[in-house]
Amino acid sequence: MNARADRRTIVGWSLAALTAVVLGAAAIDLPREHAALPEIARQALAVAIPDWRTTEPVNEVVYGTRAFDTFGETFLLLAAVVSVLLLARRREPRREYFGEETAGAEEQEHDDPHEAADAGEQKARAAESHEIGPGAGGGESGRDLDLPDGERVGTPAPEQATAMTAVIRVAVRLVLPLLGIAGCYLVLLGYSPGGGFPAGVVFLGLVLMTYAALGYRRVARVVRPGLLEVLELAGAALVIAVLAMGLVLAGSFSANWLPLAPEQTIRSGGILQAFSLAELIEVGTGLTIVIFTFLAMRHDWTPDEADERDDQPGDGRAAEERR
Repeated sequence: MNARADRRTIVGWSLAALTAVVLGAAAIDLPREHAALPEIARQALAVAIPDWRTTEPVNEVVYGTRAFDTFGETFLLLAAVVSVLLLARRREPRREYFGEETAGAEEQEHDDPHEAADAGEQKARAAESHEIGPGAGGGESGRDLDLPDGERVGTPAPEQATAMTAVIRVAVRLVLPLLGIAGCYLVLLGYSPGGGFPAGVVFLGLVLMTYAALGYRRVARVVRPGLLEVLELAGAALVIAVLAMGLVLAGSFSANWLPLAPEQTIRSGGILQAFSLAELIEVGTGLTIVIFTFLAMRHDWTPDEADERDDQPGDGRAAEERR
């Protein structure tokens, strides 16, 4: 066990050191302020206003000249979300008989009550579910939101409230509208650096701040697998539709097919704004799914030390009993 842990530590530190060296070399070799502009930047400056009616060349590169690259990055995120859901999925119920698991538990309790969970074990499971909370797979309570205001300061016990202190709750309520406006600014105003990806991260931050400060019940209506997964697929479909319509109407994938409004207006940029909005839906919902999937994941990927000791040669009886 110790030798295996030592090898993992050595490998981890080696990879971290190699990554630091590569990043350091890349930072040293970065072009300085007097370096000549790369060709892609010159092209963006030349075509941003006449071809896209946008004064922001960065958005023109991301959603215009190199829109296919952004398209690929967006669907890499979609693939990552699907991978997380596959790895963290719960055990699926069998379909041969509706209620088979419940019927099996009742039968076991009737035929062999000693093997069924006793009152103490049921109480422990209920306490564990309450501690984990509804946001991580626990039960949903019908009570009002528990606040920590009535708890004594410095109590030597885990905090049971789902919300944080009054100071943090008030601060979060004040900050949320400002961050929401900033996210809308990033995605709607195409003549400033931004776009759907950073705006999606901002809106994810809004959900996480609400969850951390006010509890899961305040975000339960939004953070639901059925809703988020449908919205993410809708965002991915909208990305494909916006870019594919260029192939149908303008003869090239990701070509502009929307009317161009005057510069520094919300509708300036043609499909740049539509692509950005579609990416906001995809990124915001995708990252939210990933974060709350990790929060709800209850798999134990690391075996217990006691189990590993029992699995050592010469102690097959304990392993057989455990099976």
